[in-house]
Amino acid sequence: MSVFVPLSTLDEVVWPAIVGGRQAMHLSLLFQMEQSQWWSEEELASVQLEQLSVLLQHAVKTVPYYKKRYGGIPFDFSGRLTMNEWRRLPILTRDDLQKAGNSLNSNAVPKQHGKLNRQHSSGSTGKPVSIMQTEVCGIFWRAITLRETLWHRRDMRGKLAVIRHSKDDSKINPRGTRNSNWGRLFASLYETGQGVAMHSSVPTNDQAAWLLREQPDYLLAYPSVLHELARYFIKNGLELPGLREARTFGETLDDETREACRQAWDVTVVDAYSSQEIGNMAFQCPEHEHYHVQSEGVLLEVLDDDGNPCRPGETGRVIVTVLHNFATPLLRYAVGDYAEVGESCDCGRGLPVIRRILGRTRNLVTLPDGSKFWPGLRMGEFEKIVPFSQIQLVQRAIEHIEVKLVTDVDVTPEQESALAGHVRKRFDFVTKVTFSYQDEIARSGTDKYEDFLSEV
Repeated sequence: MSVFVPLSTLDEVVWPAIVGGRQAMHLSLLFQMEQSQWWSEEELASVQLEQLSVLLQHAVKTVPYYKKRYGGIPFDFSGRLTMNEWRRLPILTRDDLQKAGNSLNSNAVPKQHGKLNRQHSSGSTGKPVSIMQTEVCGIFWRAITLRETLWHRRDMRGKLAVIRHSKDDSKINPRGTRNSNWGRLFASLYETGQGVAMHSSVPTNDQAAWLLREQPDYLLAYPSVLHELARYFIKNGLELPGLREARTFGETLDDETREACRQAWDVTVVDAYSSQEIGNMAFQCPEHEHYHVQSEGVLLEVLDDDGNPCRPGETGRVIVTVLHNFATPLLRYAVGDYAEVGESCDCGRGLPVIRRILGRTRNLVTLPDGSKFWPGLRMGEFEKIVPFSQIQLVQRAIEHIEVKLVTDVDVTPEQESALAGHVRKRFDFVTKVTFSYQDEIARSGTDKYEDFLSEV
């Protein structure tokens, strides 16, 4: 069992550690969250409403956008909110956020919240946005990030390998980059092993060769990158005997990727749900594959088409409020994702449960009656018909699906017919299936990948 002892500020005092400054703030929040995770959902909602009341009063007084938009809502903004009152507030869409521009910024950010910095979204929805955050936002982000590592009891003395996008093109190096620790956040508090990094745009074979050289204990990557690597290792009979855990972020994680990692490396996959403008929203439970909402940092609602809270087993839009951003308050912000609500967790945590993260609106299939559903594709079934390195299905029109393929084989008419039959079996309303063959299927600007897109 791993023991996590913080680094002490005083050389002569090793344990218990004496910690000061920002590190003490992180540990203070971690201590409080260690208690609050075991509260009931009702107790968590009660303290969230206290924080929301303060945030809403600040937004109405100091943010031009909310002054104007909330002016006609008939309730007392100066009092303690109820959840019913909160749900009467309109949804903030990504379009709203883009159009509002600086009118969503507070003109009186509390000085104690520290310096401001601008955060840009990845634009993976095709609509990049920009918001302001304070140092307080960063403190909460770091504390909640630390919680996830402690939840899963990772041995921070091991080697961490990270494969992700970077704006720095100098990091596109098939031999990767190296750090003496896991990064400033972890190194400021704990003794850690080495951290090594690889750019996600480097070809899979070079990523695999790098992993074989580094032999990491932990691997963090986008789900699509991890899936391609796992398939490559299985196909070529390669191993990573020291790997203890694979971690994912930034894309929707499916069961096929989890299974591929079990086959390739005999490890579990631990996923995290976050966004650049929001931060951490939900982490995978230490004991299950579902997620716990990080209620100390966000209020996360999952709403049906009528705007009502979804019950366990139901799927709806994800609506998030950041509890501590007083620079650009995001109140009831539609992040663009869909999720399925889960039952309360038998681990004992009262943090709300999300059973599955289903992805963006544009990843939903549109039916002839206008309704939408999650496709739930198992791409392994396609690979049984034609071996490929990449595949993507695009709904060009209601009854038209295009299958994009990157493959080294010459696909026969019989194989195309079998693939088309598989598509029609999954989507029985589709009458037209076409094929296009690519050298590469482009990812988004941050190297994220989607196996299904709807243009309807």
